[in-house]
Amino acid sequence: MGAQNGKDLLVKVDMDSTGLFQTIAGLRATRISFNAESVDVTTLESQGGWRELLSGAGVKSASISGSGVFKDEGTDERARQLFFDGETPEFQVIIPDFGIVQGVFQVTGIEYAGSYNGEATYEMSLASAGALTFTAL
Repeated sequence: MGAQNGKDLLVKVDMDSTGLFQTIAGLRATRISFNAESVDVTTLESQGGWRELLSGAGVKSASISGSGVFKDEGTDERARQLFFDGETPEFQVIIPDFGIVQGVFQVTGIEYAGSYNGEATYEMSLASAGALTFTAL
């Protein structure tokens, strides 16, 4: 895979729980990270004193973060309402020339900022709230 354009990494939200996904407006920077906790099962009998991990155990999670320009569009309103209602709708993350990650996420943080002679901006954080699927492009 060659170099990719950062603006093609898209975060989309299901607008009405019917599979109608729209890109969250105003995002300038996006990030998705995947994590897998390990379960250490090392004992005194572990060969050579090396750590042993239990295969297939632990908790998997993903987090999404983004920042951008506040535009007050429908997706902005949807994200705000999701935060205040604590809902966990479907989101999609389009990773260019890689694939689509889809699953339920909870909006865990929204921050708004602005300066006297600048634009209003926001930052948003999401945490996975269930199993994710991956579809290769």
